Amino acid sequence: MKPRELVASAMVPGEAAALQCWRHDGAYSLWIGRTELMSSRVHESEELLADVVVQALGPRPASRVLVGGLGMGFTLARTLVGVGADARVDVVELVPEVVAWNREHFGHCAGKPLDDPRVHVIIGDVGATLVESPDAYDVVLLDVDNGPEALVHPGNARLYAPAGLLVARAALRAGGVLGVWSSAEAPTFAGRLQGCGFTVTTHRTRARGRKGPRRTVWTAIRR
Repeated sequence: MKPRELVASAMVPGEAAALQCWRHDGAYSLWIGRTELMSSRVHESEELLADVVVQALGPRPASRVLVGGLGMGFTLARTLVGVGADARVDVVELVPEVVAWNREHFGHCAGKPLDDPRVHVIIGDVGATLVESPDAYDVVLLDVDNGPEALVHPGNARLYAPAGLLVARAALRAGGVLGVWSSAEAPTFAGRLQGCGFTVTTHRTRARGRKGPRRTVWTAIRR
């Protein structure tokens, strides 16, 4: 049996436990404590997030996109497939080491999306970026923490609270689309989005094809 190897670790603002990057049998995973956040083997729902948001936008071009949370780059990579050659895609990542690990260790797993000239990396808090970007984006994708109710870092709850959703709505142009990924059902979240001025569709899938834990994605069109 091949051993699991710790590749790198980094501290996350507000977290007591370190974020760790592990490698096993050619695959990579990110953990905080005993919680696995993501794996290079399991990424279909992250790709679904990008697919359904671009579909919800319809024929309108996504000329400017924000991806909140780089992770292992799978949502970013799929977003780049769905937008035009002239699009600008801002990817906001809180932990600078995650950007470095994408470049140095596991970026090839998602096709090295950070090498695409359409991508602009912002090191910082996605909530703060949204506050500073009124009426700026056609699409906003949020894959932060494990979603509205499965939070590893409780401070991220503000992104999914009504005040945070209204900030995201204000960052969208009229008719723009917010996409949100979650590792859990969060049954009240669609109603929360509707109450913040969105037309909402809920998409349910599995983490890996027809197997694995359930995942939920919401597309929310700014009314």
